Amino acid sequence: MTEESTYFYGLIPVRFEASELEREQILHDFPPPLLPAGEESFQLQDEMNGNLVRARLLLCDYSVETTKTGKQYLKMRFSNNVGSINAKMWDNQGAVETTKPLLDEYSLFDIEAKVEDFKGHKSLSINKIEPCKEDINPFALLAYTKQSIEDLTIELFSYLNELESPYKDISLAAMHRFWDQFCLRPAAKGYHHNYLGGLLKHTVGLMRFARFILKFEDNHYNHYQAVIKLINHVEKAHKRDLWSQIQTANVNAQQLVWKDTIDHLYKMLYGMMEYLDKKPNYDLIMTSILYHDIGKLLEYDHAGKKYEEFKFLFPTADHTAIENRKQTGIIMDELGVMIGHIPYGVLMLSKIIETEGISVSLEEIHHMSHCILCHHGLPEWGSCIRSPQTIEGYMIHIVDYLDSRYENTEEIK
Repeated sequence: MTEESTYFYGLIPVRFEASELEREQILHDFPPPLLPAGEESFQLQDEMNGNLVRARLLLCDYSVETTKTGKQYLKMRFSNNVGSINAKMWDNQGAVETTKPLLDEYSLFDIEAKVEDFKGHKSLSINKIEPCKEDINPFALLAYTKQSIEDLTIELFSYLNELESPYKDISLAAMHRFWDQFCLRPAAKGYHHNYLGGLLKHTVGLMRFARFILKFEDNHYNHYQAVIKLINHVEKAHKRDLWSQIQTANVNAQQLVWKDTIDHLYKMLYGMMEYLDKKPNYDLIMTSILYHDIGKLLEYDHAGKKYEEFKFLFPTADHTAIENRKQTGIIMDELGVMIGHIPYGVLMLSKIIETEGISVSLEEIHHMSHCILCHHGLPEWGSCIRSPQTIEGYMIHIVDYLDSRYENTEEIK
């Protein structure tokens, strides 16, 4: 059975082979998670300014802030399975000192609050907050992808099963070991794919771009022409968004997804052109895509997360501290943020190859590691390399750059 749809404004064909038997085998070996059906559905954006609301929310993080007049207040970020909710609580009758110990101890809260709307940005001003001590599934209070995780799973492994060794071995070894967490983990806390299943969806998105650039020979153009075609679509989308704002007299440049992206994409294309004599290694790129954000298994923490990745990388360490953590909403892991997902990706790649005893050349290891290290493109964006030094390095940055921004245009994420 050939599965086919489109991606990226209908430009990219999503095309892969998966028979019914193959689908069953994939889902047997890599079962998708059972996500909640939407028990919590409080939509802040649907509430009018001044409304009094009551809701059960999961605490993500909080801080004690001070107003210009020197008064303290609590700044909080909550979550339900719709998304993130910002809130504050004023220090009325010593509320800060009374509430702070509860925020340190508990994760789930029943709150009563007033809706506030400041220039279209809605938040909650909390009047009353009580910890919820019931045994509640925290995933009912975390946002998750509305796209089919089962379909994304089939697509991912259809691509991985096409690869040749050692790349197929390196890819499947990681999935056999970490699938239960890989399919759940978000890809970010705030900017893009910031929900359960986001890492899986983002990884598949990059693979779609890479296959469009390198795999679809019926497009009758090479990988340079394919990248130019993608940039051309970005330009068209940016012009449409800009014109839409002008027509509605609702101009806000910060809401333009493709603002300031076109010059950067051309700069990366110029870098690619230094490698006109190099043929990109498709299997290497696809494996690097799988690993490019796999370090986010360690970089983020949230309710329901397990810590097997730390034990895999650091088997002789004392793990008592992480096993006794109070988990909340999606936050940066207090240890993971000290290293970051990019170096972790290289550590995971090296450890998998070593643990599984996979035979691979030193050159291939360095090429894959380089793709992981440079996928953010620029040092000021977190890249560990000043600029990509291979054709594959430029390509993995381009597809990551495109997918992370395109996600913010999708109606169903």
